[in-house]
Amino acid sequence: MTTRRTDDSADRHAALTDAVSRPEADWVDDHGREIEDHDRGLLFDLGTMNRRRALGLIGGVGALAALAACGTTTGSTSTGTSSSSSSSSGSASSGSSSSSSADGTLTEVPDETAGPYPGDGSNGANVLDDSGIVRSDIRSSFGSSTTTAQGVPLTIKLTVRDTSTGSAKTGAAVYLWHCDRDGQYSMYSRNITNESYLRGVQETDSTGTVTFTSIYPACYDGRWPHIHFEVYSSVADATSSGPIVKTSQIALPKEACEAVYATDGYSASVQNLSRVSLQTDNVFRNDAGIHQIATMSGDVASGYTAALTVGV
Repeated sequence: MTTRRTDDSADRHAALTDAVSRPEADWVDDHGREIEDHDRGLLFDLGTMNRRRALGLIGGVGALAALAACGTTTGSTSTGTSSSSSSSSGSASSGSSSSSSADGTLTEVPDETAGPYPGDGSNGANVLDDSGIVRSDIRSSFGSSTTTAQGVPLTIKLTVRDTSTGSAKTGAAVYLWHCDRDGQYSMYSRNITNESYLRGVQETDSTGTVTFTSIYPACYDGRWPHIHFEVYSSVADATSSGPIVKTSQIALPKEACEAVYATDGYSASVQNLSRVSLQTDNVFRNDAGIHQIATMSGDVASGYTAALTVGV
């Protein structure tokens, strides 16, 4: 558990009120363009909610400090940094996102469901004991098939840190998986039960980081675009049905999703994304995914990088 700083409630009320009551003329970017409601940051979103619920979400963290920690991003809300507005070509650039509180302490990433397609033996198929699962490039299947999943390139960087000390979890393992650009999961979905792409295990390096080369996942009906992961104490545990330290999910920012889904191959995701939000998603809605939203850099042409630091 982390200890959060307690500030005067009047300050939190004032900050929330300011975010909501700010004149429309003030909500413009560096180019004089109006900033849409959904891009005005965490305090504006909280301020438009029921006041008591909003203050509950902020908890003991000062509202202005929360704004600094969570960032007033444009579409890609992230904790710990702010993200720049994208250009018309769909570019995004920002620093590393982390599940940190305003006073710098690391918050434990929420436990989330592994979903119905984990491939870890808990629901049918188990890919973790297959030779070839330990890899950084997860775009292709291995074993009897070498099919490569198509889509906009995505590099996923996940840094694992100990919440009690803040130190990097070196020598740990991360099993990561997600759907393809059609919203289907290898090993489970019809016609791709013999595939194993978009699944892999990596050992954390000296900074507690794993890096996967993949493709941008689809938005399928009923869920916000996301990536699943499990943390293990070691690769040996991950590949031998050992104990799972943490199961959670990464949320992808709306700005990058909209840019990717405007490209060929992702047409179904456009409508699916329009019907869901972080506030209504059945996994992220408790806190709008505030500790799980990846920081994005890159663009559609060269590919994106999603980065997130998680506390376990």
